[in-house]
Amino acid sequence: MSIITNVRTIRIKEVPNIIWVELETDEGLTGLGEVWRGAEAVEAVIHSEIAPWLLGQDSCRIEYISRVLLTPYVGFHSAGAETRAASAIDIALWDLAGKRQNIPVYEALGGSSRLAVQVYNTCSGYSYNKKGGCFNNYSNRREIKNDDQMTGPYDDQVAFNQDAGKLAESLMSEGYKAMKIWPFDPYAAKSDGKFISDEDLRKGLEPFRKIREAVGNKIEVMCELHSMWSLPAAVRICRGLEEYDVFWAEDAMCKMDDTQALHTLRSKTKTPICGSETLAGSVIFRQLLSAGAFDYTMIDLGWCGGLTEGRKISYIAESFNIPIAPHDCTGPVLLWAGLHLAFHCSNTLFQEVVRANLATWYRDMVDELPIIRMDWRLFL
Repeated sequence: MSIITNVRTIRIKEVPNIIWVELETDEGLTGLGEVWRGAEAVEAVIHSEIAPWLLGQDSCRIEYISRVLLTPYVGFHSAGAETRAASAIDIALWDLAGKRQNIPVYEALGGSSRLAVQVYNTCSGYSYNKKGGCFNNYSNRREIKNDDQMTGPYDDQVAFNQDAGKLAESLMSEGYKAMKIWPFDPYAAKSDGKFISDEDLRKGLEPFRKIREAVGNKIEVMCELHSMWSLPAAVRICRGLEEYDVFWAEDAMCKMDDTQALHTLRSKTKTPICGSETLAGSVIFRQLLSAGAFDYTMIDLGWCGGLTEGRKISYIAESFNIPIAPHDCTGPVLLWAGLHLAFHCSNTLFQEVVRANLATWYRDMVDELPIIRMDWRLFL
């Protein structure tokens, strides 16, 4: 047995949307978890609801603890504060499991299926997701202007809006073979995502045109749609993306748990559909995959229930022969957790990374970051 003796949360003003959780045991071990988004609400759930029960529990019983925390009276099967809190606790429990046995977490999960995994760069800037509120507010998705100044060489969100072709060349020079951008976000505010005009569609497609003109099909390009659009608007955007051979359109609709609508979207476009970092729990993924809603499965370990639930989701996706891609763009501990899941699961396609974060504030938060090998662009 390994009894949990203390539950500690840590928040700092420099990254107000991140919360870290430390679990101490009577063995003298400390497990570390992390979650991003609504940190204050997550902290309240941990100390008012979870900690009184968790203290005194055996930290070796990860499956049992996961089941208890993911079946509260309310909040299950969603990525709400209860689930985010449970996710952070679960990641800390797996950290303890690895430390207790003196093995990497991917070995504790059942061993590795690979020694490296491909990455793609999400083209955000230095402060994206570092600060900001909890809600997906259309007004926060402003259009980048031509006179906006880049604050450094990896201010990729400004770069993809101003000259996506040049950005693609920069990424390829570092060995990246895939990138993700979201030029449609500013246009959703005009109709609350219900409609996109021909003019805005053309402007949103412009970065993809520039990428193909600059580098052809030498780099894969994903389109992030941030769950902002209605079904008709999503269909129109995804059909527009077909011309540019986009690798996937991610989180295309505002309700990513709408099985029928997602199946309809997938049937009306040749653009592959990826979903969804916004979903939690294995049941909704089973339902969506059974309905043929996704071509690729995106998993956020801080929002889906942690490594315990993320592993189950991955196995379900594998049974449908659908690849997974752990989400990043959150925090460095979650990146490490996603990487361990990626090493373990045989159906992993990509691990998402953000080179702006890796070069700056991720490096400030942790002692070590994963190594990206330049010849194959693989995590080691």
